[in-house]
Amino acid sequence: MRTALVLLLLLALAAIPGSVIPQEGVDSLKTSRWQAQHPDLTPIYDRLGLFSVYDSAWFAAIYMLLMISLVGCIIPRLLVYWRALRAQPPAAPRHLSRLPVHVYYKTDEAPGEVLARAAAVLKERGYRLRVSTGSTAGESWVAAERGYLREAGNLLFHLAVVVVLMGFATGGLFGYKGGVIVPVGTGFTNNPTQYDDLDPGSLFDADAMEPFRFTLDRFDIDWIDSGPRQGMARGFNAHLTYYEDLDAPAKTYDLRVNHPLSIGGTQVFLIGHGYAPVITVRDGNGDLVYGGPTPFLPEDAGFRSFGVVKVPDARPQPIGLEGLFFPTYLEVNGDPVNVMGEAKNPTISMLAYTGDLGMDDGDGQSIYELDKSKLTQLKKADGSMFRVDLQPGMTVDLPNGAGTVTFEGVTEWTRLQISRTPGMHVTLGGVVLALIGLLLSLFIRPRRVWVRADVSEGGVTHVDVGGLDRSTAGDVEAEVSQVVAGLRQFDEQAHGPAQPGLAPEKENS
Repeated sequence: MRTALVLLLLLALAAIPGSVIPQEGVDSLKTSRWQAQHPDLTPIYDRLGLFSVYDSAWFAAIYMLLMISLVGCIIPRLLVYWRALRAQPPAAPRHLSRLPVHVYYKTDEAPGEVLARAAAVLKERGYRLRVSTGSTAGESWVAAERGYLREAGNLLFHLAVVVVLMGFATGGLFGYKGGVIVPVGTGFTNNPTQYDDLDPGSLFDADAMEPFRFTLDRFDIDWIDSGPRQGMARGFNAHLTYYEDLDAPAKTYDLRVNHPLSIGGTQVFLIGHGYAPVITVRDGNGDLVYGGPTPFLPEDAGFRSFGVVKVPDARPQPIGLEGLFFPTYLEVNGDPVNVMGEAKNPTISMLAYTGDLGMDDGDGQSIYELDKSKLTQLKKADGSMFRVDLQPGMTVDLPNGAGTVTFEGVTEWTRLQISRTPGMHVTLGGVVLALIGLLLSLFIRPRRVWVRADVSEGGVTHVDVGGLDRSTAGDVEAEVSQVVAGLRQFDEQAHGPAQPGLAPEKENS
């Protein structure tokens, strides 16, 4: 058990890097940007597997060792519990007065009658009994025990933990989780090639993916119009039209935070949003070479966003644009400032480049990154910096006859997480079992009660009742008092009220 607790602590500690450091399987773009900002730490973290903690060998080793340790705890305890279920309650101790709770009284009843009544009272209270009616003094007693389900609750809890781990393992092996950015007016088909980032399980089968598709028709944002939080968002609603398969009829769904769309065994979650300026690029020949919404990635809570435009088909040279989008642009002392997240005065400000975009190098370059190693930054005729500063409806000519850039307008995009977890129901069942086991172990109190009846030289029967609480929070004193009250009730019904001096006395060692 100590080993299992240490491993459980190690598992919790090992999960901390997965929560603090960006994970490739969760957000590959955020991970690549973090790596670009920390070039010295990146090789070390990569060697330690900190960018993919939950897929690393050392995390899997802790996981497997915890499973083995739990099974090693459960099996011996099951055997012990099985023997305890079949065993009788232990015999009465020789000196009941040494128990934590002890009550004795005197009666005119014969010891056999007292023990018979004790057995009836204890059985009515749910105790399992063992009766001894020996002829020698001290050998006539009733032993009672209850609370066996407490250990069953403990065992059920540990078994449930194993079930939960197995459920997670099933989901990790056969499931997948991916992310995709979908601008308003565009669609998505559930195919591995459509994801921006996809983290499949080791035994993932692409043929098992549900063949659904959907279109993002509209994205509504509820902005705060006044007060100190003016310009901040407080509600999001993505209106989807989806098809469960190729021949299925169209359905609609309002996708909100914490209200995922479930299609078969796959769930679609709304986890982020941003702006997508609609940009049109014409090359030096006047040909339309780029057009449509371009997702820009938010950099702060005010949705000042960073974006990249790559136009490899432009002539005479490919064109690259890199810069910022301001939802509500304001110039303060000559510096651009974004006032709020709501798009009240949308503006783009970008640098322009021409040359080799590096898209044919096969290095897996992100569409949100611009490799400027082989590019030439465009400048004005006087050699000063040239910027593409535009608001909706405006067009600018690029230097050297490279082409034109038009800012048509702005729309929104949503970031969706799409995941399939085959072992989810197993995990849920394990959590329910764990809660049941925990409740049993917390609220059931194992305890033992013994009743001994002996005849003194004067013919009076001395009755001793002792109790022992096998947990640390039970009230065995109240339990013993109730048992004694039940015995005295039988006694009074048979022989009348107790005589003075025969009232129960309590003796604590």
